[in-house]
Amino acid sequence: MNAPLQINGARLWQSLMHMATIGETEKGGCNRQALTDLDKQARDLFVEWAEAEGCSVRIDTMGNVFARRSGKDNSLPSVMTGSHIDTQPTGGKFDGVYGVMAGLEVIRSLNEHNVETLAPIEACIWTNEEGARFSPAMVGSGVWCGEFDLDYGHGRTDKQGLSIGQELKRIGYLGDKRCEPFAVKGFFEVHIEQGPILEAEELQIGIVNGVQGMNWYDLIITGKPVHAGPTPMTSRQDPFMGLYQIIDNLYKLADKHGAQSRVTFGDIKAVPGSRNTVPEQLILAVDLRNPDQSVLEEMDQAFRKISKDICEPLGLVCEIKDEWRSPAVVFDKHCVSAVRDATHQLGYSHKEMFSGAGHDSVYVSRVAPTSMIFIPCKDGISHNEAEDAKAEDIEAGCHVLLNAMVTLANAPA
Repeated sequence: MNAPLQINGARLWQSLMHMATIGETEKGGCNRQALTDLDKQARDLFVEWAEAEGCSVRIDTMGNVFARRSGKDNSLPSVMTGSHIDTQPTGGKFDGVYGVMAGLEVIRSLNEHNVETLAPIEACIWTNEEGARFSPAMVGSGVWCGEFDLDYGHGRTDKQGLSIGQELKRIGYLGDKRCEPFAVKGFFEVHIEQGPILEAEELQIGIVNGVQGMNWYDLIITGKPVHAGPTPMTSRQDPFMGLYQIIDNLYKLADKHGAQSRVTFGDIKAVPGSRNTVPEQLILAVDLRNPDQSVLEEMDQAFRKISKDICEPLGLVCEIKDEWRSPAVVFDKHCVSAVRDATHQLGYSHKEMFSGAGHDSVYVSRVAPTSMIFIPCKDGISHNEAEDAKAEDIEAGCHVLLNAMVTLANAPA
């Protein structure tokens, strides 16, 4: 058996730290939101680096960027990797951008070692993965796979009313290539775990078998606004009286369905929002997740029944609006096997796992064989300026990526 190929860990780390200066924050993180001038700077740098490695670069009509290294037979479907470079407002130095820089490092290492693959190799940037500036998340890969149409993608607006289409044109990344799937033999995304499991178990690699299903809702509870002082508690139609019971029951629901289940309440708004008035309405953001789609659907139905059964006796009107749904994903067995084999060959400690967070790989997997590679991050923290990862883990994940990609690129059609 040939010795595993190696990347240059110091070079990869240096590239990441260089990217981290674009939008760096006082607390050591990054604020590089989608389609801002800072996003443009990072994109420009990636394109410059990719072209310096002899890659051809193309940009589609959603601003997704693809850097292609030729293979021996360019008629073959490419083996692709990538992620995103946009961040949360208080994001870190690794979420997303690690997967993009790892893809570039794969290309650099192949060039450095004079390795020619049978199929072409590509590294890509997906537009607006975070959904921080433009909702929903993963719009670039979503349009590419056909989940959204181009008008929908271009029409997403930020809080200032600026659209994705306008901002792509402004920063010079409104490409001329159609945003649609092309032939891909396999897609790999390497990413920090964004959770505490690998670090807690002192493991270096997560072999990701799929992604949890995710449902986002707005729970709207409407009651009657009255004065906080004169109105007896027994006479109120107070949305909070229903809300606290619903929240308690949803925590119990998640517990009932096991350790893989998640429920999160990430945002709440009271209307009219006056200190001395019982609110007329509460709007609560609810996030339900589970890796088993049938269990997630069961949780969905239970959520609706719980809300109705609690609100009606209290004289409250309850409405549940679906904001976004991402069904549970099971990754391609051949791509997962390539990751598993590379991990074993390299001798890294590891575990098989599901992703608890959404990634561009979710949408890519609908039209191309896909898998992911996780590495630990400190305390499981992400979407936070304190996000951190060890250089040796960053290197290990890219070693696995390189060998998995080369194996697939050289495998018979």
